[in-house]
Amino acid sequence: MQNILIADDNKQIVNILGEYAKKEGFSVTAAYNGEDALEKSAAKSFDIILLDVMMPKIDGFAVCREIRRGSTVPIIMITARSEDFERIMGLDNGADDYIVKPFSPGEVMARIRAVLRRISKESGISSGQLTIGSLTVNLNEYITQINGIKIMLTKKETDILWTLAANKNQVFSRDKLLNSLWGYDYYGDSRTVDSHIKRLRAKLDEFSHPDWEIKTIWGVGYKFEVCHEK
Repeated sequence: MQNILIADDNKQIVNILGEYAKKEGFSVTAAYNGEDALEKSAAKSFDIILLDVMMPKIDGFAVCREIRRGSTVPIIMITARSEDFERIMGLDNGADDYIVKPFSPGEVMARIRAVLRRISKESGISSGQLTIGSLTVNLNEYITQINGIKIMLTKKETDILWTLAANKNQVFSRDKLLNSLWGYDYYGDSRTVDSHIKRLRAKLDEFSHPDWEIKTIWGVGYKFEVCHEK
């Protein structure tokens, strides 16, 4: 059974969406403010999160940004306002989709199905495990394998590999990786990212993986490039 977190300060909306989600086969967890949403997202693994923008204590944008520091869980933002800048802000903060109130519960469920299909197809992610060609990364157990051979990576190296591979062919700047994986309050610099990437590559390159590579995009950053995608 898949797990969904529905975070909205309107309990009626949470209840309605929760009932529809249960009919879709989800196990539902509810949160009624941003602080509660963060605590529950940290304590439990979710397959998708519905996140209202205007919530007490911590707004949805901040919650989304914080979750994205250590998780690639699909997030759909919900708002009562349709201004373009809010949609752009939500997507820039890491949301996968954006829904404007009022909406029909059926539309929300359709959006959930579409996001989960796309994420599964594009990144090979399923229940905390990612498989792309010869590479398998299990984020639940922090186990990385190439062609079934276990690679000894540190937690941070695994986080970097997961972040890049889960967004294959997407370029990440050094600052974006630094902010996502070390946090906005980290006082290091981009050379920290370079050092970790260098050590990560050295460990991965001990084993043949012609179907993918961590590629340097000079002057920009890094990306996980699939070389022979079927």
